[in-house]
Amino acid sequence: SQSTTVTVEEPLPPRDHLVWSLFTTLYGNFCCLGLLAFVFSVKSRDRKMLGDNNGALSYGSTAKCLNITALVINIVIIVIVVTVFAVLLTRSAHVTSQYNYHP
Repeated sequence: SQSTTVTVEEPLPPRDHLVWSLFTTLYGNFCCLGLLAFVFSVKSRDRKMLGDNNGALSYGSTAKCLNITALVINIVIIVIVVTVFAVLLTRSAHVTSQYNYHP
């Protein structure tokens, strides 16, 4: 006698990126992108709980894009601030040494 076994694997549920959105909201909320990402993450989680995987995937993807955009903008801002600070510090040291000013 032969027996056939069929194994059906369910696809993984879509990611909602809720934790990432929470950290983006708390630490990098440039132009409210973090807050928007958090809202879309919550919507994604709600859709996932209702069984609407397509809706959850759509909202999760939007939250991911908003988180990436906020992250890139925050990195650019940090690089600009560090660069400006370094330039100002260098110029200040140059002016101080040019006039032999010793406080």
